[in-house]
Amino acid sequence: MLKYENVDLHFSLQGKTAVITGGAAGIGYATAKFFHDKGVNIILADLNPKVEEIAKKLGENCLGVVGNVCDRAYPAKVIDAGVKAFDQVDILVNSAGIVALENAESIGEDDWNRTIDINLSASFFMAQAVGKYMIENNIDGCIVNMASQAGVIALDKHVAYCASKGGIIAMTKVMAKEWGKYGIRVNCVSPTVVLTELGHKAWDGPVGDAFKKEMPSQRFAEPDEIAACIAFLCSRGAGMITGHNLLVDGGFTIQ
Repeated sequence: MLKYENVDLHFSLQGKTAVITGGAAGIGYATAKFFHDKGVNIILADLNPKVEEIAKKLGENCLGVVGNVCDRAYPAKVIDAGVKAFDQVDILVNSAGIVALENAESIGEDDWNRTIDINLSASFFMAQAVGKYMIENNIDGCIVNMASQAGVIALDKHVAYCASKGGIIAMTKVMAKEWGKYGIRVNCVSPTVVLTELGHKAWDGPVGDAFKKEMPSQRFAEPDEIAACIAFLCSRGAGMITGHNLLVDGGFTIQ
């Protein structure tokens, strides 16, 4: 049952422990920094071999666990490391993801399978493992999956990406429906273009400028803006929000 515990107007996450996949860079790292400033214990789960070093530089109570999210044994490894270091896991942020830009008539099987496996299947199995852990240990936890505006609307050359992110949104709703009785909330966040390091490389220039003109906001999102939304969804302020897809898209999908 989703218990009411009063609204914390500071949206505090003090003392919680969060697993963040793709946590060594991009939105995942921005979320880790935001969470750490709110007193959260952090487990960065990332393929980057320097993730342990990155976690140490982030600050105290931060742990890096190297691994491939597509390895079906990896979720258990991450959870075990978090429990050993911080006693329990309260939050999962599924942020790891890739994009393969190709038209529907020409995308290859390898690009299709890799996109679906990393973006959708790996997110599912990580959420499944964390959800089972929370159920078995009676933890009122929160899971936030990273979807995209591409899961809501069609974008050229994004067929595999759109399919994977649409799957994330549907998966989130089912998990929220099934796990609400255990006190677990499951939501997803769907950003527009986010100006991470990769975002700048892909969208700085004429193509990005043209895209921004189509957006009511007339600009792209900053990583901290996505991290703030994730933090809110994990806080008691969002205690009645579950199964929701929060679009952080500058109004692009309303058109």
